[in-house]
Amino acid sequence: MGIFRKRRQSREERAAEIAGKVASGKGFYGRTTRAFLGDEDFSRVQQSIGAYNSGLDVQQLLAAGAPTTPAVVVSISDTGKLVNFDPVVDLVLQPTGTADRIALQTIVSKLRIPRAGDQVLLVADPARPGGYLYAGDGVTP
Repeated sequence: MGIFRKRRQSREERAAEIAGKVASGKGFYGRTTRAFLGDEDFSRVQQSIGAYNSGLDVQQLLAAGAPTTPAVVVSISDTGKLVNFDPVVDLVLQPTGTADRIALQTIVSKLRIPRAGDQVLLVADPARPGGYLYAGDGVTP
């Protein structure tokens, strides 16, 4: 169309599209990233982008009024990864009223890192039946 065409996407939409291509390894950005990083580092990038996208999914589900499930943090461990300077952690959670334990890898706010024994909220993951997404501690920041 030329260099003076109207921009149809916002910058946020374009950034999300590029991040999706990088995560999938498709398109110019994805192939270039995979070529420069190598397989091991590229898989770390994919995990980070997946964690970021799950955070966006949770925000959309909560805004739509999806029901939440309370859970107690059994254990938390650091993965050593950061997304937008927020840590990615491994959580083991026990939903209230059950003996089952759920293991999640998720981004948590560095200002609100849950501790063992804290109560947090989970949202059912529409992409994985029977799976959950971390929805924070339920306190509005």
